[in-house]
Amino acid sequence: MTYPSLQIPQAERQARVDRLLEHIIDEALTGVVLFDNFYILYYTGFAFIPTERPIAFFMNAKGEQALFVPRLEVEHARNDTKMDRVEYYIEYPYDPHPMVILKGVLEEMGIYEHYGADQDGYPWIFGYRGSTLSELLGQSPKNLTTFVEDQMRIKSPAEIRLIGESIKWGNLAHTLLQRYTRPGLTENEVSLRATNEATLKMLDAIGPIYQSQNPYSDGAGAGYRGQIGRGASIPHALTGNIIFQPGDVVVSGAGAPIWGYNSELERTMILGPASDEQKRMFDHMLALQDAAFRALKPGSRCSDVDRAVKAYFEEHDLMPFWKHHSGHAIGLREHESPFLDVGDQTVIEPGMVFTIEPGLYSPGLGGFRHSDTVIITEDSIEIMTYYPRDLETLTIPV
Repeated sequence: MTYPSLQIPQAERQARVDRLLEHIIDEALTGVVLFDNFYILYYTGFAFIPTERPIAFFMNAKGEQALFVPRLEVEHARNDTKMDRVEYYIEYPYDPHPMVILKGVLEEMGIYEHYGADQDGYPWIFGYRGSTLSELLGQSPKNLTTFVEDQMRIKSPAEIRLIGESIKWGNLAHTLLQRYTRPGLTENEVSLRATNEATLKMLDAIGPIYQSQNPYSDGAGAGYRGQIGRGASIPHALTGNIIFQPGDVVVSGAGAPIWGYNSELERTMILGPASDEQKRMFDHMLALQDAAFRALKPGSRCSDVDRAVKAYFEEHDLMPFWKHHSGHAIGLREHESPFLDVGDQTVIEPGMVFTIEPGLYSPGLGGFRHSDTVIITEDSIEIMTYYPRDLETLTIPV
């Protein structure tokens, strides 16, 4: 059977490449070299697991493109992209070293002086060692990371559609997570059950056209990542197979990579009736998120949003419970720039997609953080996630 696809249309990928080529020409560069796996996915549609084996995307000032991959990725790269040229080396570290092969390909394509790159050589991954581009070509590259990141900031209708699809299946995974969470059970058994069931339901619905295009996840998922009880006061805790107890504050997370695109849904829930102090902190958390929603609008700066949130912290003497900025952009990566932080002066534009997640963290009580995925519209915002936010709905019976 032939199925429609959720993936980014080839015409859109070509438009991205065309814009990159315009920048190469404007900067009088001979070409560009990109190593970041998300950048390569953005321009070519090639999703892969980064390892010690170098992978790169090249384009010269004539618009000629090539992928550079290890032998084990050749068929994969050719099948998943429209690239006419896929150059490969045998293995890493091998002899000759992959970077020796890379140098020859770059010089053949005319990329050897006044060129751009996202970094000066393949980065450290799994113990990789090799020459920098500066050493290979005798000249340091012009860093193009800012240009690529800026291009990725504004999401197209196709990208927004994929983020919306991610939200749908993340919502299902979180629904199951909350349903199965009970005192006496462990976070691992609950998370695995919710994740597996949500993924199977998703595959029943869109399996023939689904690809995660994510090196770390292959379906819908939800879990707690150790943010249970006092552990909830650690924003980036790690899973510990903790047993749920009555009275625990828990901070959850859910999402699903859809053709590489991500969303973020996080909720604070309480096992059993909330104490007065838990209610107080929960209400402040909602007010902090509402303050961010009000400040987030096209034409404002990212710093304005974080300042509005911190003003609420300060007004209500809550700064001892503050630990991080108010949110970040999201798309192919779960964390992208710009950031809703007092140090980020980026002007907010229509098409940007952010997570809104100011949190409160009390070591003796737990953490309180909701996160919602929000798109900037022409004159306002649209909160794309739709899971309930109120305490009554998020109280788990014990």
